[in-house]
Amino acid sequence: MSAVGSVSSVRADRSRNVERIGFIGTGSMGRPMIAKILEAGYQVDVYDIDPAAAKHLLEKGARWHDKPREAARDCEIVITCLPLPHDVFDNMTGEQGALAGMAPGSVWIDTSTTDYHNTIEIARLAAAIGVDSLEAPVSNLSHMGVDFANVSFFVGGPLDAYARSEAVLQTMGAVSFHVGDIGQGQSVKLLTNLLFYTAAVASGNVLCQCVRDGISAQQAWRNFVGSSANSVAIEQFAPFLLDGSCDRSCALEIAVKDMDLTVQLADELGMGLPIGRAVEKRYSEAGRKFDRYDNHLRVVELAQAAFGVRLQVPGYRAPSKYGADPGYPPDQEFLTDLVGRIKPKREHVFPLDDVPLSDIQIHLLESLSSELTRVNRLVLDEAFDLGRGMGLSDTLIHDVITWSVGASACSDSHAQQCDNERLIDSAAAIAPPLTTIPHLICP
Repeated sequence: MSAVGSVSSVRADRSRNVERIGFIGTGSMGRPMIAKILEAGYQVDVYDIDPAAAKHLLEKGARWHDKPREAARDCEIVITCLPLPHDVFDNMTGEQGALAGMAPGSVWIDTSTTDYHNTIEIARLAAAIGVDSLEAPVSNLSHMGVDFANVSFFVGGPLDAYARSEAVLQTMGAVSFHVGDIGQGQSVKLLTNLLFYTAAVASGNVLCQCVRDGISAQQAWRNFVGSSANSVAIEQFAPFLLDGSCDRSCALEIAVKDMDLTVQLADELGMGLPIGRAVEKRYSEAGRKFDRYDNHLRVVELAQAAFGVRLQVPGYRAPSKYGADPGYPPDQEFLTDLVGRIKPKREHVFPLDDVPLSDIQIHLLESLSSELTRVNRLVLDEAFDLGRGMGLSDTLIHDVITWSVGASACSDSHAQQCDNERLIDSAAAIAPPLTTIPHLICP
């Protein structure tokens, strides 16, 4: 049994007596997780509002049901993976909801990123019929890591229920953390998302500034990836800006929802969160300007309009099926970094050659790299503030950030200062309140 805040990497152990799993939600996040547990030999009963979304899974052996209640019947574990809070509530409750089919002693696991108040209310209804509840929001450890079980789970809820479900979670992903009670898991996911969304906005803005000043987008991107400004956002997601696709793996409405929940959490904790609030405004503005089903990196369109540039590199296609080339083959080769995280090995082929840069342009790249590094550090402070406000230890905060899509060169450097008791911050204190928002957030 894993202690609170510990990391577990044990693969599925069939001796835990879990045979049948119900899975509600067979979208882009749910499908790969279902495929993994099918491959591990579990019987999986599925439901989705769109039967066509489950076709590939039925071919792999999953059993289709027309109602959440039927998909959950006689299952030891029922998992939900749905877009929005009301989707989770509607599929779990009511006469045809999954709870109506669940037996006492079974476990509900919600892997959605949702409002934890919503989860607590469903957990209350579940407890009344003897069902245990866990929240386990997912963070990719690389772009669409869920496709090859390269994700982490931040689990909140009863420790004994986590122990019974741990093998299944480890089958679906790479690492899991038990972070405390229900509410803690969603909150931890939000602080890691804060890091990613901030890096996405800042990376888009810094690339736009480079293009405006005559530096090609691919040259600027390569420079930042090889610098202290690197992050998962710029290394693995910015290429979808350069091919114009804006990343088809996630809808804009999800990012808008996540940042809104982050600001709500800051309000509950009585925290300023100036960078987080500025980033939320950018996503909110994008959500009003574009269709909610647009790709999530459309938020950078706001910066492209402000700078009067286009980041798209003619003829370039990001090496991913989620980019401009949906027929790109699945990832086959992978790399492991110094921390131990896995990411796809991808070759980026740019039709345009790099050109010599002037001294002024080289200086600009150095200056913007420093500024992007500074933004990553400032928002890291805000993420730690959120975690501390939730009562999490610095060590646990560093662990969940390291094993999340919010990781950056800055957070990795910060993590190197961590001993077994606490983070030793060279600044010796939380950063003073910001008086102005960095221009890479609000150009």
